[in-house]
Amino acid sequence: QLQVVESGGGLVQAGGSLRLSCTASGFTLDHYTIAWFRQAPGKEREGVSCMIPAGLGSSEGNTFYKESVKGRFTLTRDTTTNTMSLQMTSLKPEDTAIYYCAATHLITTARTMCSTEAIADQWGQGTQVTVSP
Repeated sequence: QLQVVESGGGLVQAGGSLRLSCTASGFTLDHYTIAWFRQAPGKEREGVSCMIPAGLGSSEGNTFYKESVKGRFTLTRDTTTNTMSLQMTSLKPEDTAIYYCAATHLITTARTMCSTEAIADQWGQGTQVTVSP
């Protein structure tokens, strides 16, 4: 059975850091386009950061970040544990949302993955991130 299971999240003060992780089973993350999405209260779900399959593309083009998180969030993939992680630093109250990891077997650009959630075929259950002022 293919699935992804998230961990991490919680409550943190503005300026703090959190690390979200997402472990895949039944498939190899290296072969998938991966992503983190988030949905804030009253807003649509949006792509935060996405990465193309390992070994494809240049180092500059293989990862996309939403403008508002550039320089603060880092998406990584660990082959040994089949896990993807989102390290979040300098958190702001506007980062408060439910965060979802996602993956697709489709080969696409990181930007496309982040702007087209419908192409994801694996979704985590979501984890709450709350940033207090």
